[in-house]
Amino acid sequence: MPATVNAQRRIARLATLTAVHRAFHWLHLHQPQLRQWQLELVRIPAPPFGESARAAWFLDRFRDLGLTNIHLDDAGNALAELQPDATPASPPINNVISAEAADSLTVRREVERPPYFAQPAIASSNSQPGETRPCILLSAHLDTVFPADTPIDPIEAPDSPRIFAPGICDNAAGLTALLAIAAALRHANITPPIPILFAANVGEEGEGDLRGMRHLFERGPYRTRIAAALVLEGGGTSAAITRALGSLRFRVTITGPGGHSWADAGTPNPILLLSRALAQISNMNLPTDPLLTLNVGHISGGTSINSIPESASALLDLRSTDPTQLVSAATEVHQIFDDIVTTHSTTNTPLKLHIETIGNRPAATLPDDSPILHTLRAVDRHLVLRTELRLGSTDANIPLYRGIPALALGSGGTGGGIHTLQEWYDPTGREAALRRILLTLLDTLQTTADQLPVHED
Repeated sequence: MPATVNAQRRIARLATLTAVHRAFHWLHLHQPQLRQWQLELVRIPAPPFGESARAAWFLDRFRDLGLTNIHLDDAGNALAELQPDATPASPPINNVISAEAADSLTVRREVERPPYFAQPAIASSNSQPGETRPCILLSAHLDTVFPADTPIDPIEAPDSPRIFAPGICDNAAGLTALLAIAAALRHANITPPIPILFAANVGEEGEGDLRGMRHLFERGPYRTRIAAALVLEGGGTSAAITRALGSLRFRVTITGPGGHSWADAGTPNPILLLSRALAQISNMNLPTDPLLTLNVGHISGGTSINSIPESASALLDLRSTDPTQLVSAATEVHQIFDDIVTTHSTTNTPLKLHIETIGNRPAATLPDDSPILHTLRAVDRHLVLRTELRLGSTDANIPLYRGIPALALGSGGTGGGIHTLQEWYDPTGREAALRRILLTLLDTLQTTADQLPVHED
């Protein structure tokens, strides 16, 4: 395939550049610094809708690394840029990154261009930095699934490189990789052809419902500028999520008059009605090709053993790669609840049903012929890595749904016990994944820049 061959040639040339070798060298020498960053950030609680302290820590790290336009956006995402006209890093950044690279080198190389471009496209010198030029997003989510009062102090195994802590892999590993790439670029004095937007974003987990990404792509000032996105998610080196698993999530609540278990016997019991509906839902004939899953993850209600409850609630999660399936199953679920509540509600004992949508993650797929996928395959071939394309529910759902090329990539190392108090991470081998991310980012920056129209002065 010509596109794949051209991508391989680009990556082979890219990997020979002195500046790229400097970046690789920084990643190799500073694994202890990465571990220290990871230990620091995992100690900062970041429950759903409570990520502000960890976001503030990231703003400080972005300043230490000499990035520009550092700020929190309206959603609480911690953002920073590396601009095409960035000045070389001043000696040493945060006493960690040396300034041994004396020259500032823009990573530009010969690439295949559509026939209507006679020469490489270069942003106009009259353009205002950071205002209108396309940019490439590199992101990792700040939040964890754990409540604010969860004990999160990391424990370092005495006889192995493993670290134990809630959230240490998902997503402290991705957040550490975000800083590692920024630091390596600054150390190597690599000036990108178009801006890189670094985002430590909120709201990926659970009821956060991808709110940080939604803001970036739907309401924020970068919404029309992001040309491609690389999402850093957890550990691993070979996996790449190219298919976004869609989901619909609901909070279902049945309310009634309640009462005393003896004196008001016969009054409709919301817990029993909720249970009856859930039993019917468990017997639904769910499709298997493509697969649709339905889970009831939480039930609540009632006040005491001798009280007829006034309300009962359940959280439901439906998942599929087919948006039509999701809507169809959700409609059936709604109908089951509505029928049961309507049947048992009377004038004297009225019942109410409230179904709240608390999550709506769109399903989408990155096309097989996407340039960013050709780039990833070429990078993996160069680094002698497998390319394992997977299905998942990540921040990449949003750009993929909007037709923007996106990949969710592992940040290296290995992890386990995800979303449990026994979660662990082993950074062994992290360097290979970071090289993978860096090469994919650099090639995506250049191929995107080469598609810009040429501006005449």
